[in-house]
Amino acid sequence: MSDRLHIADFLIPLNKPLLSNDRGYKEGQVGFAIEAYEDEMPDLEQANIVFIGCGEQRGAGIKAGSDAADEIRKEFYNLYYWHQDIRLADLGNIKLGKELNDTYAALKIVVNELVSIGKTVVILGGSHDLTLAQYNAFVENKKPIEAVGVDAFIDINIDSLLRKENFLMEMLTSEPNYMKHYNHLAFQSFFMHPRMLETMDKLRFDCFRVGTVKEEIEEMEPVIRNCQLFSFDVSAIAHAYAPSNHASPNGLTGEEACTLLQYAGMSSQVKTIGIYGYKPEDDKETLTAKQISHMLWYLIDGKSRCTREALLEDKGNFNEYTTAFAEVETLFMQSKKTGRWWMQMPDKKFIACSYKDYQTASSNEYPERWLRAQERS
Repeated sequence: MSDRLHIADFLIPLNKPLLSNDRGYKEGQVGFAIEAYEDEMPDLEQANIVFIGCGEQRGAGIKAGSDAADEIRKEFYNLYYWHQDIRLADLGNIKLGKELNDTYAALKIVVNELVSIGKTVVILGGSHDLTLAQYNAFVENKKPIEAVGVDAFIDINIDSLLRKENFLMEMLTSEPNYMKHYNHLAFQSFFMHPRMLETMDKLRFDCFRVGTVKEEIEEMEPVIRNCQLFSFDVSAIAHAYAPSNHASPNGLTGEEACTLLQYAGMSSQVKTIGIYGYKPEDDKETLTAKQISHMLWYLIDGKSRCTREALLEDKGNFNEYTTAFAEVETLFMQSKKTGRWWMQMPDKKFIACSYKDYQTASSNEYPERWLRAQERS
């Protein structure tokens, strides 16, 4: 990275003794294995996943920066590191800018630089509007992307003065726009005006109620697998599992949140993951920080599984099934290594799908995923 932009200029190093209460870390713990930015920038050449904290909250109307990332690290670093094939690095925290947009710009630059050298970047926020910086890191390259947002709310409230409540409108409709497709997971209907969902549908974006996600969570894996950007707001987790979330007593369980992060790790397409909305001051016995640390562990587990997946071109590692529905002949491929499915579209490109899609096609019916993809093509 020597000839690249010096991203260290935008970062505050970590104090690992402070994170461990001067106890240090045992061999086998994440805190022992992770390459952290303390006195000098670590060598990122071998790193698969790079963590960055960003405590910016002005988009939520809170002037003070959050220490959420460090509170999460305190729990995460104490977990045991099972996946020796996945190398971890932590570059500390983004320096907050004079203005909110300055912080966005700094985060965008750092994320863009790391993604451009092939790293998967995990952002520990901060308020959910930091997703804008996450998205703009891709805009820099002018390449269309697909994204997943997990949130109890759909943040397109144009009447609100808070960026965290309206940032999606800017992300989904600004010009030029590079959002090829957006999927919203785990919204809670009683928080949403029906017309808001109609707007999302007219834009051909897919929204999944929290009940649908909970009942058919395995159907969310292909949704996430197709995407490059993954953004998770802690408000999606029920209060009982994330006490710092006062938005709703309902939502995802802790295990379901971990599963979605595991799916994000399993995708070779997902380049950035943001976890936002954690407020340490509202936490109870650091249970929310523990919950997020477990989600990060499952993200790494998914990444480890992803490294064992075969390329679609390697036909010997896939079962192939050709089926016809409504006079459309379609090829389905199932990985012998992971059991995951893909289906071929009329343009001969493959998209992620599920066994349920194959069953639907075999019954001479259009899979909903196939229809939605065709509408967008």
